[in-house]
Amino acid sequence: MSPVSDSSNRVIPGPQEPEEKTYHPSDGLFTNAHVPDFDAYLALYKKSTEEPEEFWADVAQEFYWKKPPSGQMLQFNFDVNKGNIYIKFMEGAKTNICYNVLDRNVHVRNLGEKVAYYWEGNSPNHHQTITYNQLLRNVCRCANALKLLGVKKGDRVAIYLPMIPELVYTMLACARIGAVHSIVFAGFSSESLCERIMDAQCNILVTADGVYRGDKLINLKKIASEALERCKERYVPVCCSPLSEEPLFTSAYHPSILHTHTHTHTHTGTPWDESCDIWWADLMDGVSDECEPEWMDSEDPLFILYTSGSTGKPKGVVHTVTGYMLYTSLTFKYVFDYHHDDVYWCTADIGWITGHSYITYGPLANGGTSVLFEGVPVYPHVGRLWEIIEKYGVSKFYTAPTAIRLLMKYGREPLYDLSSLRVLGTVGEPINPEAWLWYYDVVGQQRCPVIDTFWQTETGGHVLTPLPASTPLKPGSATCPFFGVQPAVLNEHGEELEGEAEGYLVFQKPWPGIMRGVYGNQERFESTYFRKFPGFYVTGDGCRRDKDGYYWITGRIDDMLNVSGHLLSTAEVEAALTEHPSVAEAAVVSRPHAVKGECLYCFVTLKDHKEFNRTLMEELKRKGQREKIGPIATPDFIQNAPGLPKTRSGKIMRRVLRQIARNEKDLGDLSTLADPKVVEVLFSQRWEAAA
Repeated sequence: MSPVSDSSNRVIPGPQEPEEKTYHPSDGLFTNAHVPDFDAYLALYKKSTEEPEEFWADVAQEFYWKKPPSGQMLQFNFDVNKGNIYIKFMEGAKTNICYNVLDRNVHVRNLGEKVAYYWEGNSPNHHQTITYNQLLRNVCRCANALKLLGVKKGDRVAIYLPMIPELVYTMLACARIGAVHSIVFAGFSSESLCERIMDAQCNILVTADGVYRGDKLINLKKIASEALERCKERYVPVCCSPLSEEPLFTSAYHPSILHTHTHTHTHTGTPWDESCDIWWADLMDGVSDECEPEWMDSEDPLFILYTSGSTGKPKGVVHTVTGYMLYTSLTFKYVFDYHHDDVYWCTADIGWITGHSYITYGPLANGGTSVLFEGVPVYPHVGRLWEIIEKYGVSKFYTAPTAIRLLMKYGREPLYDLSSLRVLGTVGEPINPEAWLWYYDVVGQQRCPVIDTFWQTETGGHVLTPLPASTPLKPGSATCPFFGVQPAVLNEHGEELEGEAEGYLVFQKPWPGIMRGVYGNQERFESTYFRKFPGFYVTGDGCRRDKDGYYWITGRIDDMLNVSGHLLSTAEVEAALTEHPSVAEAAVVSRPHAVKGECLYCFVTLKDHKEFNRTLMEELKRKGQREKIGPIATPDFIQNAPGLPKTRSGKIMRRVLRQIARNEKDLGDLSTLADPKVVEVLFSQRWEAAA
């Protein structure tokens, strides 16, 4: 189905319901726009779906190939009934993504003295300007340092760093020598870090001594050391080495060896093991700033990034070199309508896919200038984001609805000079219309389009998104598919729905940047994404398609939560809660939150003779979540549940728990409940749930 349709495959949006008012691009956006109007979008979309070989071959011409692409561009199987699921793009071609995002810009496009990053630290007093020349030299030094430690093509390198330049240096150094980087968000606990190191069988772990988030100091090295101890206790003996310089790094694991490389960032006292810890500066001392890239096959792995799974065990999503490179480059160029005089800022953390695709690879592939931000939106004052936009003349700004809702409460002050802004973007979760309108009216001053992007760790880049100059906008809608992306809406029986419809969001065919698998687990890859509806990639999200062909994401269909744009598994949170010796059973659901979008509402059933009190709640928050998963998984509400609503077969009715959490009394049919009285008890005890 076309993304939009009438007799010419296009709907001209007519009168809308009040909540679906259409906002048209301002005239100034049409000048020099890559996609200047909706007809241009439709023409490109048609070519990308009907002539994909030619479409992607044109995109590939902008990049350097050690061995040029030839033969069939895209091969795939999405139907589990026809054999193993696979996706291959430009198989047999050879290139290197680090070469294409750095050397090509420096030596071919003459952008060596152009600013690649303006780094802003947690404190406004800490900042740095990094040109493409400097970035290339630092990446090569880091690559040579990793090679000194024996890292080679195909090895996995875990990175647990804050938002400092060394994070970019390290991930690109891995890409340069063919190592597979696995970045772990530096807010995760030692248990989560250990789990990811062991699953990916990483050779090296790179970390920092610490990081300030606002006025709070976090000792990353301590967390990293605890993670490595867990690895050592659980699986293999560990040994290590040290490193250091003006930022930070730490450690490593091989089936029998772990090395920790630590950057100095906060000059925090750190636990130290001479047998395995190395200061990064010591390792980098005297290494060459030239490093020949490893030429990679298109389908060689580039990185592993973990995302929560409905079983509770995170999934190691694998992305490969060429498809990811072309897709992130093209989506960045078109979705933000990027031009070479733009200053772009994505406020995400590189520990998430947004940072991978739209702080590092996408912007650098386009020779872009970006802001790299270590801090938080309201430190040291609530105008920090606006201050940075004014300071650097940011023209393209990309942030999360959570941040927008947080800043909304401060009203129209304290906004600085935001006249440089031309495009606003949102990511991580659907943006509610109220936040969309505040963003548009106050931040964008009613002249900047709000680009509401839908995508996932698994998709590699944007899949549903407006384009700034060409797409009429509706607050809350992700609008239309990006080039090469073919969505469909299915009902519970797997039947494709036409026209206006609501159901499961799926995709019919792959695009170059889609994931290639779950690391080390083909069965989980197929069962999670392809078994429910053979022949389709299943996103796990529900959606609504309106009469104009626009898509609206309605939320997760499986047992997943989206808290401040971070996907969490209910099973993972429940497992952490039930580790407490007082808890017999737990169930976790989402509850709407004014800032986070969703928050955790937890029901816990205690063991006999155990008392539900504030001390227990604090222990569950601290030990069960902050220490087991990380602060993002801290519950907002914990309610005592003498019993849980279950069917006669023992299945917990989460629909009922969600309604209890939201105090919605109209529960519908409860005939399948084994004990309907449980619901009355839970409603009567809602007041005991403490925020």
